[in-house]
Amino acid sequence: MEAHNRWFILLTFVVALLLAVMPLPPNWLWFRPSFCALLVIFWTTRMPENLGVGFAWLMGLLEDLVTGSTLGAHALSLGVLAYFSLLTYRRTRAFNPGQQLMWVFVLVGINQLLGNWVHGLAGKTVPGLTFLWPALTTALLWPLVTPWLGGMASRLRIR
Repeated sequence: MEAHNRWFILLTFVVALLLAVMPLPPNWLWFRPSFCALLVIFWTTRMPENLGVGFAWLMGLLEDLVTGSTLGAHALSLGVLAYFSLLTYRRTRAFNPGQQLMWVFVLVGINQLLGNWVHGLAGKTVPGLTFLWPALTTALLWPLVTPWLGGMASRLRIR
């Protein structure tokens, strides 16, 4: 990876953190995509030798601080998400877009489950399976965002 282009990866996470705290109407909050999870999946599968669990954990810790959530909730869930992404990245590169969408849904669903488990340990509750809505909206964004990110990474020669 060319060192002078690493700023783009950080810029994408800054935008994701801003989108994580962007005000939304109360009825829409459960549908907010997990932009940081989407980026962790994208960057760890694109550059598995450079970005891994530690980077995802740090981004999760920053997301915890920015959103004011239970400290460690996003850090744990994004770290586990990066681990599963790294385990499966060779296989998933050959998936068609529909299979990738389902793969992202499962990964972000696990990410949401872990985050809500930590919130539950802290005394906060989540009603029913509503925690899966962000997994669905994130998966639906996957085929829209990844071609753009991949194109930008290619233009900037980020490998």
